[in-house]
Amino acid sequence: MKVLGISGSMRKDGNTADLVNVILERCHVDGIKTEFISLSGKKIHPCLGCEKCKEKKWCVIENDDWSDVIQKVLDCDVLIIGSPTYYYDVCGHVKNFIDRTYSLYHDRKLAGRKGIAVAVHAQKGASRTIQTLEGFLSSHEFSSLGSVTGKGYQKGDVLSDKVAVERAQKIGDKIVRLVKRNRD
Repeated sequence: MKVLGISGSMRKDGNTADLVNVILERCHVDGIKTEFISLSGKKIHPCLGCEKCKEKKWCVIENDDWSDVIQKVLDCDVLIIGSPTYYYDVCGHVKNFIDRTYSLYHDRKLAGRKGIAVAVHAQKGASRTIQTLEGFLSSHEFSSLGSVTGKGYQKGDVLSDKVAVERAQKIGDKIVRLVKRNRD
């Protein structure tokens, strides 16, 4: 089993990455294969709404990093997707990433995986971010393993949010139990 964590923050090592990595670390310590991807520095163009993906069975935009990232999603069993909260929702970079998965929706190419939504906010709004991320996961027929919201603004702040860190650790433990159950 492979667990993939994606941080959609433009801050490569920011609070969203920290919270996603708390979950990944719990899995890694137990010997589960994990990978972390930051969308920071990656080009993810918005969906064009061209509908050509219905014929091609893949997004026709080729001059960015979306294909490389989504291939890793296709290769994982569990996806942890995280976003900082911008104006009560996911950041634009994550929204572009999500919208482009429409090209995979027609043939349910992402169905059957497990998913976790992670959101970080400075003051409030993470619940709407979680709704958007869970909507993405649900639309693609992921089974939810839960969600985590954390509070943080400055680098590393979220690691002081004890409730968020404990929740992330519990979700990591849930993944470990799932893997152990599947091994037996």
